[in-house]
Formats: sequence, C-alpha cells, structure tokens
Amino acid sequence: MDNGSGPLIAIPRWKAPTWERTGYYMDSVESAAGRCRLIEEKKLPEGADGLLLMGGVDVNPKLYGEKPGGDAQPPQDDRDEHEKRLLEDALERDIPVLAICRGFQLLNVTMGGSLLQHIDDDFHVARNDTSAWHEVIVSDKASRLAAAYEGEDKLRVNSRHHQGVTEPVLAGDLRCVATSPDSFVEAAESVAHRWTVGVQWHPERPEMRPNAGALFRAFVEACR
Repeated sequence: MDNGSGPLIAIPRWKAPTWERTGYYMDSVESAAGRCRLIEEKKLPEGADGLLLMGGVDVNPKLYGEKPGGDAQPPQDDRDEHEKRLLEDALERDIPVLAICRGFQLLNVTMGGSLLQHIDDDFHVARNDTSAWHEVIVSDKASRLAAAYEGEDKLRVNSRHHQGVTEPVLAGDLRCVATSPDSFVEAAESVAHRWTVGVQWHPERPEMRPNAGALFRAFVEACR
C-alpha cells in the first residue's frame, strides 16, 4: 500500500514466520496516518520518510562475533543482510527508524552491540502464540518514548522473545530508556540520530491496541 499523502514508511519485505503478521505493522502505520511500502530493493527509495523493522527469527550471532547457542533458531542470512543494509542507509540519512523486537535486536547489533542469546526463564516467551505480559519502567523521562506516552512511568506490554539486550551489551550510541522488572533493556534510543527508537515488545499486535497507537503516531509524526 502506498496511497494517501502521509509520510512514506519503508518496511523490508520478507515472508513472515507463522507467529508474525506483516499486516499488523501496516495497519498500525496506516492508522497513524502513514503510508507503507514493502521494500525488496537493496537501498531505501529516495522518497522514504522512515523505516520500520519488524519482528521475526533470531539475528545470526555471527554478526556480533559469536557462535549460535543451543537454543538458536535457524538464521535467515539474506534477511539479516537486507535489513542491515537498509538500516545503515536510514541511519546514514538520519531518517526516523522504529525497530520492533527482532528489529530492535538488529538495531543494537548494527550499531555495535550484541545480544544475550537465550533468556533462561519463561518471563518473556510466548506460548502457543499467546504473548507473555509484564510491565516496563520508563526510566528516561526526556526520551522520545516518554513523550509518545505523555510521561507515563510504566507501560504494560506483551512479550514474545527468547533473546534480549542488557545494559552491558547495549551499543554505545544507544541509550536505555525503559527496562523490564528483571533488568532487560526494553526500549533504547540513538543518541546520534534524530528519531531512532527500538522496543522489545510488539506494539503492532491487536492485543496492544489502542494504547500502542501513541508510539506509531509519534513515529509517523517524526517522519513528516
């Protein structure tokens, strides 16, 4: 879809795993008055106003210098390479980026961080396509995340991941702005870019509506 007059949001086109729904992301952007274009090209179109990175399978650990652990999912190297290239293009052009779950992890890796390959407990893991739930503490009241949610101290979010980002592995130019009760980085923002935000939860899913619309509205507004 590429109709209307709102900002154009590029979304890398990949066959979504069964637990992902590309349509959820597109619906969320379009509900926030943005336009979507699914991208297969190796570079962002000149007219792109923003980049949205979706969730999905694990980022290949070779991108951050590690071998896969025993719980690693089969990698999608073509997807890693494609999305990383588009992300680097967006960061170089300093257009807004919203990176969700896997997308946030790829953002961290692309900017020089790494990942905890497996979280031992079940606090963050979906079961039978049913999300886990927990609170996140918004620690940076001056952040773009806090502005989107009008200064709320805590958010209740869904959780669907088995890998994570902690402060020690967070990229140097990313600032932690929200954490889970067990101290995982749940949201981070670039200190070197105008509007680059990564969140570990899934705001696009219908179970997060209508509250998560605030984040997509802030993203689309930043893309104007």
